[in-house]
Amino acid sequence: MNESEIIRAQLATERVHAAQVANACASVYGAADAGEAHAPFRDASVEYLVWVLSRFEQRDQLLAELIEHSAPDSAHSAEQTDLPAELATLSARAGTSRQALTRLEAALAAASPQMARAAWQAFAQFFNAVWCPRRAAIESQFARLPRIAGWRAVCAVDADSILEERARYARVAAQLPPGITLVGATQPRAP
Repeated sequence: MNESEIIRAQLATERVHAAQVANACASVYGAADAGEAHAPFRDASVEYLVWVLSRFEQRDQLLAELIEHSAPDSAHSAEQTDLPAELATLSARAGTSRQALTRLEAALAAASPQMARAAWQAFAQFFNAVWCPRRAAIESQFARLPRIAGWRAVCAVDADSILEERARYARVAAQLPPGITLVGATQPRAP
């Protein structure tokens, strides 16, 4: 496996893991009043989602800077990065990690069990129907980038970050309430 394949595989894994955690939260908190009985699961899940969504948001910001610097009228146009033109359109599309974080915050701040159920379901719906497809489309277009330097600059994936993501995901898995599994998203394809 070359470096770009490792990075692509990790991005896909993070996307799938995030969707699985979001769906598990919606199952636990969107179905009934879970109360404090599931606090360790909630804490591990929220910690994971905030961490991974913040990383994706940072990647979006770096991608926006790369797109700006590769624009034909940019002062840096001599540093063309051969970005696919569709990336700018996809980058501007609804479904950002910041929007997902806002919905997560709303679910956590819900004032009543009924509002919490609705907010967790809305979070999972947004995550699956808007965030995941946007991320998959961006990653698909970014895969056309021929230079590994662009991948490195935007994705910030290294051995330490891979191990950190796996450890955070494992903490969520270890706190799963009985009857809840980490499912609901397709597994990443091998590059």
